[in-house]
Amino acid sequence: MPGVSRTAEPEIKSAEAKLADLKRMRVIAVSLLGVMTCIFVATSVAKVDWAWLPYVRAFAEAGMVGACADWFAVVALFRHPFGIPIPHTGIVPNNKDRIGAALGRFITNNFLSPRVAHEQLFRVDVVGWITRWVNDPDNAKQLAQYVGTLLPRILKSLARPELGEFLGDVARQGIESVPAAPLASKLLAVLWAGGAAQAALERALDFGERSLRRNKAAIHRIVSEHSSRWIPKWVDNMIAERVMAGLLSTLQELRDPDHPWRVELSQAMEKLIADLATDPDMHAVGERMKAQLLANPLLQEQARSLWEEIERGLESDPQARAETTARTLEVALHNFGRWLEQDPDRQRRFNRWIRLLMLRILLPRRAEIGAYVTQVVQNWDAATLVNRLELQVGKDLQYIRINGTLVGGLVGLLIFIASKWIASG
Repeated sequence: MPGVSRTAEPEIKSAEAKLADLKRMRVIAVSLLGVMTCIFVATSVAKVDWAWLPYVRAFAEAGMVGACADWFAVVALFRHPFGIPIPHTGIVPNNKDRIGAALGRFITNNFLSPRVAHEQLFRVDVVGWITRWVNDPDNAKQLAQYVGTLLPRILKSLARPELGEFLGDVARQGIESVPAAPLASKLLAVLWAGGAAQAALERALDFGERSLRRNKAAIHRIVSEHSSRWIPKWVDNMIAERVMAGLLSTLQELRDPDHPWRVELSQAMEKLIADLATDPDMHAVGERMKAQLLANPLLQEQARSLWEEIERGLESDPQARAETTARTLEVALHNFGRWLEQDPDRQRRFNRWIRLLMLRILLPRRAEIGAYVTQVVQNWDAATLVNRLELQVGKDLQYIRINGTLVGGLVGLLIFIASKWIASG
C-alpha cells in the first residue's frame, strides 16, 4: 500500500537521523576531551613563564576529569565501561524487568487514568483529522486503490459458506431488532409526503383507462354472455357502453385532488401511518407478519440465490471488479468527507461518540495495557532495549559529557584560583 510505505519511510529515516545525531554528538564530546588533553599536555611541557598559563592548565586538567567522569556516568547507564563488570554499571540491561514493570505502571497510572484520558481525548479532533485526510485527493485515491486490490483476495480467502451464513445471521438479527410497524409508518410517511403515493395513484388511473379502452370488445362480450337471450344485442352493446363510460368518467373524476374518494383515501392513509407508529395491535401484527416472512422457505431460498449471484459476480473478472470497487470507494470517500465538512455540529457529535467509545474501550483495560507494555519490554533482549533507549536519549546524554567537560574545567579553574588566593593569604 503506497500510503503505508510512505508512512513507514519517515520512521526509518528518523531512526537513521537519530543514529547520525548520536554519532555526531559523540564525536563532538570526544573531540572536546581531546582538545582539553592537548591543552593540558601543551601547557604542562611548555618552557615559558607566562602568568596565565597555570590557569589554562588547571582549566584543561579539570575539564579532562569532568569529561572522563561524565563519560563513565553515561556509559554506565547502558553497559559496563571497557567491558569491566564494575558494580552499579550497565544499569539499564541489569534492571530490564524493573524498567518494564515501572513503564507499564507509569502508562497505566499517568496516561490511562480517567481524568487524564478524558482531558487528552477531549483535545483530539478525530473527525476533523479524518475529514482533512479524506478530502485530500491523493489519500482517498490511494486508500480506494488499496482496498479495491485487496478486497478480491480477502473474499477469495474467506470460507464462502461460513461467510454467507454469518452475513445472513447479521442481516436476520438486524431485521429482527427493527420493529416492523414503526418502520413501515416512517416509510409510508416519507412516500406519502414526497408525492410517491400520489404519483402511483395517477399511474394506476392511467393504467385503468388504457386497460378499459384496450379491452372494450371483451367487456361487450362479457355483458352479452351474462345477459338474457331475449334481450336484443343492441341493448347489450348500449349497456356495455354505459358501463365503460361510467367507469372512465369515475376514473377521470378521481384525478381531481379534492375528489371525496381521494380525500377519504388521504385521511385513511394518515390514520394508517399514525396507527402503525403508535397502535400496539398494529405493532403486534407487524411483528407476526415479519416473523412469518423470515420463516418463509421461499424468502430463504431467494436470499441464498442472491448470495450465490453475488459470489459469481465477485469471482468474474476480478481486475475490472477491483477497478470498479476502487472508483466507487474513492467517490464515496470524497462524498463522506464533504458530508462531514459541511456540518460542524455533526463533527462535534461524531467526536463525542468516538471519545466515549475510546474511553469505554481503554479505561476498563488499563491494567491489561500496562501489563502488555511490561511484557513487551521484558521480552526484549538486553541489547535491543539498550539500543532503543540509547537511540532515543543518547544524543541528549552526550550533552552531559560536553557540559561536564566545560563545567568541570570552570570548577577546576575556580578551585585553582581559590587555592592560589588562600596560599597567598
